[in-house]
Amino acid sequence: MSEEMNFEMAEVKTFTEGEVVTGTITKVEDKVAFVSVGYKVDGMIPISELSSLHIEKANEAVSVGEELQLKVIKVTDEEIVLSKRAVQEVKAWEDLQQRFEKGEVFEAQVADVVKGGLVVDVGIRGFVPASLVERHFVEDFSDYKGKTLRLKVAEIDKDNNKLILSQRAVLDEEVESQKKLAVERLKPGQIVEGTVQRLTNFGAFVDIGGVDGLVHISQIAHQRVETPSELLNEGDKVKVKILSIDLDNGRISLSIKDTLPGPWQELAEKIKAGDVIEGEVKRLVSFGAFVEIVPGIEGLVHISQIANRHIATPSEALKEGDVVKAKVLDVNVAEKRISLSIRDLLEAEERADIPTEQYERDEESGGFSLGDVIGEQLKKFK
Repeated sequence: MSEEMNFEMAEVKTFTEGEVVTGTITKVEDKVAFVSVGYKVDGMIPISELSSLHIEKANEAVSVGEELQLKVIKVTDEEIVLSKRAVQEVKAWEDLQQRFEKGEVFEAQVADVVKGGLVVDVGIRGFVPASLVERHFVEDFSDYKGKTLRLKVAEIDKDNNKLILSQRAVLDEEVESQKKLAVERLKPGQIVEGTVQRLTNFGAFVDIGGVDGLVHISQIAHQRVETPSELLNEGDKVKVKILSIDLDNGRISLSIKDTLPGPWQELAEKIKAGDVIEGEVKRLVSFGAFVEIVPGIEGLVHISQIANRHIATPSEALKEGDVVKAKVLDVNVAEKRISLSIRDLLEAEERADIPTEQYERDEESGGFSLGDVIGEQLKKFK
């Protein structure tokens, strides 16, 4: 009998603390998993030794029948305590150090959302600060749990158990790569189609084939634009002209305005010399008044064309904000100038008020000239 027991004991493995053994999960309870490792009793893995992250139940980390590499952390006649986490962490630190040195990209699932960022399980606990998750600001990370991220190691310090990961670094590299490709196919002066990605107070970011360019608010339309949302929405398809490409500073400048018909060209088709228009007095200067005919286009009423009497300054007859009628004297599209006259309309009204028979008398019978008649009428206004 004694010989049989000695034989059986010889068949049972012995272990020392610190060694790594292979075992198979035989049973999983809430807070512990049991493992067959060839010892006289099954080994046990406490829930705290199953994962580098906090878990509520053991079955979140292991399942029956699974074969694992485990580290022996305690051996007695009654039990052997093992750690899955310890083996994983040793291998994880080695792998992550190599990935850090090579700049490799790898995937990991978000295990938890915590204050200041995200936690991922990569064999050890990895932390992704909020500022390193996306290229843009994210206000709420609640829907990121369970999401798979593409990551690079930003900082690794095994001695202090510190691992900082970054998805933004991956995204930044992709954008830079796209910009380099864009330079090969995009040139200043080209007109291309793009999609409005994002609106800001100062303009709109437009995707022109994998790379974003900025349409400054001054380049959205020919007329003054207070906010980009007046004319644009995210998702809009627009034609843009490439103004400049500055890869050193990561900037591509675009213009929607330059792809649209200019207001001067449109105006030339609608207005000609002799037409009477209505507009608002926008500015008074020493030599005349600027009247806005259509949004963005002003015509000049020279001081000599403001009134049918002599005035020393335009403010004697006009003030900013006045809505006036004026006659078009000249339209010069090439030089973007329009000359207007208020005086011509005033004089025309005065002539209309003079009875026809007064200036149609026969000169031979001692009649008055047209100038005499007008002169007499003008005296009434002095």
